[in-house]
Amino acid sequence: MHDLKHAVSLYEVYAARAAERPDAVAITDGSVHVSYGELEQAAREFRSGLARAGVGPGELVGISLERGWEVVAAILAVLGHGCGYVPLDPAYPADRLAFMARNTGARVAIAAQDGPALPDGVVRVWREDAPAAQPAPRARPADVPVYVIHTSGSTGTPKGVAVDEQAVLELFRSCADGPFVFGPEDVWSLYFSYSFDFSVWEIWGALLFGGRIALVPADTAKRPAALLDFLAEQRVTVLSTVPSFFKYLPKAYQRRPVDLALRYVVFGGEALDRISVRSWMTLRPGSETLVNMYGITETTVHTTFGALTPERVASDSGGTWIGRPLAHHTMVLLDEHGAPVPDGEPGEAYIAGPGLAHGYVNRPDLTAERFPELRLAGDTAHRRWYRTGDLARKLSDGTYEYLGRNDRQINLRGFRIELGEIEAALRAVPWVADAVAVTEEAAGGESVLAAYTTLGPGTEATDGTAALLRQACVERLPAHMVPNRITVVSEMPLAPSGKLDRARLSTDTRLRVMSR
Repeated sequence: MHDLKHAVSLYEVYAARAAERPDAVAITDGSVHVSYGELEQAAREFRSGLARAGVGPGELVGISLERGWEVVAAILAVLGHGCGYVPLDPAYPADRLAFMARNTGARVAIAAQDGPALPDGVVRVWREDAPAAQPAPRARPADVPVYVIHTSGSTGTPKGVAVDEQAVLELFRSCADGPFVFGPEDVWSLYFSYSFDFSVWEIWGALLFGGRIALVPADTAKRPAALLDFLAEQRVTVLSTVPSFFKYLPKAYQRRPVDLALRYVVFGGEALDRISVRSWMTLRPGSETLVNMYGITETTVHTTFGALTPERVASDSGGTWIGRPLAHHTMVLLDEHGAPVPDGEPGEAYIAGPGLAHGYVNRPDLTAERFPELRLAGDTAHRRWYRTGDLARKLSDGTYEYLGRNDRQINLRGFRIELGEIEAALRAVPWVADAVAVTEEAAGGESVLAAYTTLGPGTEATDGTAALLRQACVERLPAHMVPNRITVVSEMPLAPSGKLDRARLSTDTRLRVMSR
């Protein structure tokens, strides 16, 4: 088996796996079973299209495909061609896709021949059946990211996070060198969109170790009982999930237990729901390892590892336990003056190590702000850090608790969301005077997005106002950022300090003009 420790590229390791076991199934997509050999052939057919379009090593290439196994083939094609990929999910609004393509300079995108329209100026490339030439793999220039994933931006403009290939390799080197044991017998669920960096963990976790990807159908991903059936039928051994969805699985399993083959359940993307974890442990004591991993797109998916025990989730008070940094990362907690805080005290988490992203595409000022070079006590030279904006506390045993954000960024259903971006989308409507986005608790304890707006002078709320506001959000924001509720209020309430009284927005019904 190819040695991951000395690998220089993701494609190199995958290609070795494909050569070792070409007939082994690499991906299951519904009734379709794609072998490693077939996956490699599809990747070559995509690469032939890239070559015909004049794409050379070092370019950033868009991928605009509906959910399916060909997404993985397209990613392999881009990497094997010496390029980096930019997710351009066709489900995203056209304006947002146009910005992503323009921001990254992606002039070509792998897309279905009859797929949705691409941004202006972007050339469509697709698979060429039985290409005459089989282009040899190409090396990617060292300064070119392996992917650029856009995250929510507080000013209304998405941030393109450019991630180095070595950062992905280091993630799996650290994880496979102690915390996890992965192999060709593993089946990894592919639950997340390729626009979300959790997919990087799911795809490469399978391919780097010769395992199988089980693609979760879109409708199954929304139904707990159906997902349990899927996990049982596919014999999934590594499930990655967000706590806000996992919390429905224990009840579904209790109603109708199924035969699961799970070895690991990996949580990430948001604070842990300890009640559901306790329930699962009671239903399936010791059956699989439950792991909480804290991570950020800018630090390449996962930063810490914590194997959960009943003791770690016994209390619902306090922060979320996130374990220790992975071997390739260093984490420190600093106060507002940049000084380390004592153990047990809250501080902002700073991350250093080879897992850090290049920075933000075409945002040098923001990159300098969020990726400062600091020389801390004990360091012999300056090191590059990522300033997370997350608050944490170091416990007496050397592990960490996550305490939340120190700004208005939230984690909801696994997505990082800047509430300011939602507000910017609503304020862009000419007849909206002001907008505020918040999270609120719905029935069953689930967090939902809510937006409150005031209208400009001379504008009266009508029965269709909320629908128009929602449509404005749909046109500017991805689906996970569209508010669940939009309320028109007579005014934005202020606290005695003169600051916005957010609590009154959701509790003072006298302010409401219309809600939907």
